[in-house]
Amino acid sequence: MPQPLRRLALTVLVGLSGAAVVNGQSASSPETAKAAKAFHAQCAARAKAAEKKYEMTVRGQGGWMFFAGELRHIGAGQFWGSPAAKASQAVMAHNADPLPAILDFKAQLDKAGIELLLVPVPPKAIIYPEALSPALAAPGGAPQRLDPFHREFYDVLKANGVEVLDLVPEFLSHKADAAGPVYCRQDTHWSGRASVLASRRIAELVKARPWFGAIAKTRFEAEWKRIPLSGDLWLGLTQAQPPRETLPLRFVGTRARGVKAQAGLKPAPTNPKSPVVLLGDSHALVFHAGGDMHARGAGLADQLALDLGFAPDVVAVRGSGATPARSNLMRRARADAGYLGKKKLVIWCFSAREFTETMGWQKVPVVR
Repeated sequence: MPQPLRRLALTVLVGLSGAAVVNGQSASSPETAKAAKAFHAQCAARAKAAEKKYEMTVRGQGGWMFFAGELRHIGAGQFWGSPAAKASQAVMAHNADPLPAILDFKAQLDKAGIELLLVPVPPKAIIYPEALSPALAAPGGAPQRLDPFHREFYDVLKANGVEVLDLVPEFLSHKADAAGPVYCRQDTHWSGRASVLASRRIAELVKARPWFGAIAKTRFEAEWKRIPLSGDLWLGLTQAQPPRETLPLRFVGTRARGVKAQAGLKPAPTNPKSPVVLLGDSHALVFHAGGDMHARGAGLADQLALDLGFAPDVVAVRGSGATPARSNLMRRARADAGYLGKKKLVIWCFSAREFTETMGWQKVPVVR
């Protein structure tokens, strides 16, 4: 049996009706498994109802809005192995399973001497299930994990040597901070605060690399501002729109000498020669790229520049962070024969809904 499949066989999935068991260890209590089952059923039902109405926005409680496709993903169940074809929206069944493509990408980067850090962005409803329905609130108000399939999949990846930064515990612990939520209420993306939290966790891992100390550093400044947001879910409403939300964002950049603070910071430019590549979907672009991404200078790439002392290269797309993002990385490597030789780490950051809500997970020959 091939090594990846042999390792995969070690992971026994009991399903949502009982406690999930991963390599012999209980991953959830029966109570949590029961709550997860109800949560997944609620997500599937809400997504199906929205689909019948041709609506992308699902209204929750307290002004929260959810993306119907993301709710469908949560309700789809196991999304790798033999169940992938049923769970996925992929056009071709043989491209439905994300596991072979991720392991193939990892093997290619290994060949080139480049490390991979996978950073899936948790679905909003995983962090705020009570905002979807009050019935999903945890007893006593204590946050609980309702994503057993994500946890199990990340364990499979780790067993195959893929480094995964699971942000769910971090986001659950900060979901009710007075400084603001970790997701936009009216947009599909995480909030500016979430990108700050994610950057800090990523920076901890990057700074532990033996090559980090030799990288030249630049001192960046930061300042918080609140901005109004025309969220994509808000824009997608088919009924009357409520007032737009405002969000706190941490802008990062440099300020020339003699320039008044009111003038703001000049965003840190991304660096094609950087040893770190930020690869992914619009979560790598929101608050960074401007335009429909709401702001410039306050996204994940900018927070990484502040936390690391150098800006990453950004290879991200507004569509799927699965195959299209890797295709763009391949094109960049083809255009510059020495491009990959400068790289030490690829941070692959994309919405976890991409595991099922993409056109497919193809293997892309990034490294020749």
